[in-house]
Amino acid sequence: MENRKGAKAIKDIPTDVLVGLNKGELSSVNLTEWLAIDQRLLVENVLDSLGRNTYIPIVLDAIEGLEKKTVNTINQCIGYTLFHLTKEENDTELFTLLKQHKSDLVRCWATYFIGYNESLNIREKLKGIRYFAGDTHFGVREICWMAVRADIIANLEESIALLLPWTGDKSEYVRRFVTESTRPRGVWCKHIEVLKEKPEFGIPLLEALKSDSSKYVKDSVGNWLNDAAKTRPDFVIELCDKWQAEVSQKDTNYIILRAKRSL
Repeated sequence: MENRKGAKAIKDIPTDVLVGLNKGELSSVNLTEWLAIDQRLLVENVLDSLGRNTYIPIVLDAIEGLEKKTVNTINQCIGYTLFHLTKEENDTELFTLLKQHKSDLVRCWATYFIGYNESLNIREKLKGIRYFAGDTHFGVREICWMAVRADIIANLEESIALLLPWTGDKSEYVRRFVTESTRPRGVWCKHIEVLKEKPEFGIPLLEALKSDSSKYVKDSVGNWLNDAAKTRPDFVIELCDKWQAEVSQKDTNYIILRAKRSL
């Protein structure tokens, strides 16, 4: 089952796979499986297996109190609730148990332990979230930048300076975090108004990744610029023209085409 391709529709997920996903014994292999997981069952099964039964009704009540229940809002609610429970109970072990868990959604919960920890400054939060930025699972990588995006927005200039060294990381996942976490518009997240109006602030990061060889990274850089083009087409055209004159090679040209696709 570890090497399965994953069903294209939720109804086609084998029963034993769905049971394993809901028990936290399997990691999802595609978006279909990720969306099919019942996080209420996952909470019950995982917290029971970790000896935190007293947390279960509190987390389930918090989920029921949500006005809008989606995979992301439930995920965030679980992370938020568990983080505050561990503070109240002085439970110093749970974060590590979640962080290293087999289930990708459980690892997603752990990212919010960093995002909601008000005792950490932006440098400390980015240092902590880097572990999740390099996760092998797509879901964890997407959730982790959402968990700290509000902090990045609140400390934008410092965040850009702190993220700049990440552009040279050997992991394409970590490099991609740089542009996904700072996209002016982004997906399923709050926009960064400053970068919508003044995308020039992001130039150090964009310049560092303009010739990245990874398609995963190139797509993200192109999407960053496509976001900016919706409010500052002049900026995108000027920067892309500059790149084309300076570095006319396939990786940069790929990013340019993606950046200009909505102009």
